[in-house]
Amino acid sequence: MMKFFDNASILGAESFFRRDLINSLSGYKSLNLIGTRNKDGKTNLSPFSQVFHIGATPPLVGVLFRPNSVARHTLEYILDTGYFTLNHVTEEFFRQAHQAAARYEESEFEATGIEKIDKEGFFAPFVAKSPVQVGCKLVESQTLQVNGTVLVIASIELLFVDEEGLRPDGSLDLNKLGTVTVSGLDEYHVGKKIARLSYPKPGKELEEI
Repeated sequence: MMKFFDNASILGAESFFRRDLINSLSGYKSLNLIGTRNKDGKTNLSPFSQVFHIGATPPLVGVLFRPNSVARHTLEYILDTGYFTLNHVTEEFFRQAHQAAARYEESEFEATGIEKIDKEGFFAPFVAKSPVQVGCKLVESQTLQVNGTVLVIASIELLFVDEEGLRPDGSLDLNKLGTVTVSGLDEYHVGKKIARLSYPKPGKELEEI
């Protein structure tokens, strides 16, 4: 039995129901802690599920931010300094990562006990226990006219990957890395590999690789 919603019924639903429903529709999403530092040296850390691949040559990532109608330190620090880090989350510290979404006056690194680390003179801080740490530099930002969300596009300047999860072909074994994913706003998961399939071509049987 399928429950049906049209646009009018979605907009007419209770705000919390609409928020949770629409946030869950895209299924499992990536989870990253974004680390930033302002020009005064204050650090900030916040969990994000709206991080996505833009291109490989040059290596680019995109991050979508909610409308900048209230203080959003992560976005403000990125626009002000041009740098941020992406850090995968594991089961070891996913609760602390969730708590980092709270509105602290102090640095979320200090408030949650997540250890930060500076690397290679990069301006923004990394998460010490993250198995995948990405140093990013702002390329451009756009405010989307449809709803005021802000799209940030950044180049990948530095990359640190736990060797255990790096395959010879360059792909990552997220199961070995222990990367946690998220659905909706507050439900966390650990991925389970079903299969890795060969490149699809007409008339050729798929193979597990």
